[in-house]
Amino acid sequence: MLSYAIISTVIVSIISLVGILFISMNQKRLNSIIILLIALAAGTLIGDSFFHLIPEALENIESIITFLLVILGFAVFFFIENFLFWHHHHDPDCEIHSFSYLNLIGDGIHNFVDGVLIALSYLISPIIGFTTTIAVIAHEIPQEIGDYAVLIHGGFTRSKALFYNFLSALTAILGAVLGYFLISESFINYLVPIMAGMFLYIGATDLVPELGREKSKFKAYLSFVFFLIGIALMYSLLFLE
Repeated sequence: MLSYAIISTVIVSIISLVGILFISMNQKRLNSIIILLIALAAGTLIGDSFFHLIPEALENIESIITFLLVILGFAVFFFIENFLFWHHHHDPDCEIHSFSYLNLIGDGIHNFVDGVLIALSYLISPIIGFTTTIAVIAHEIPQEIGDYAVLIHGGFTRSKALFYNFLSALTAILGAVLGYFLISESFINYLVPIMAGMFLYIGATDLVPELGREKSKFKAYLSFVFFLIGIALMYSLLFLE
């Protein structure tokens, strides 16, 4: 079963290379759509938190503990961005925005948890492991497109954004191996709401304000539509799960 879990997480990790579709796109065209992809990313992060992560946590631990852990995740990223990355906000020559690093951290944790869940699913049965993998892939496609856009918008080159996004996706394989041998489901239950708080921080405090800087009224309205599309995609996955 471990081999199935590893193969599944390798496939999930490859999904992060969806950004390769934008590698050959000319810079002007990429710049014209990047704000829309940022909006999609914000919608998927916030939708994922409210439709998937928080409800999943509420099924397994007490509500007050769940929301305390959500706040903890939010506060951890607040601390990291405003204290550990303080110089990024005040150095005019800084090329990479701190929210890009936060997104990589959050996405890495998310992929790690996905890997653990896939491994635990295969321990139950191959069918459940397979269906869980399909659900994760469907979940990852829109989110990975948004993640790639966040890295580009934050100052990464296209090739570096692709590489680091893939690197963070590989934590799914680590999660599968550790989940198969070491990590208990109860540990993941407590990690999920923390991850939700981290996603809410990135989406609400970093990405949404970026959308507010758009000067074109048409693009501002269109980005709002893409934000809603991101939320709708996360909601629609409830039926698959």
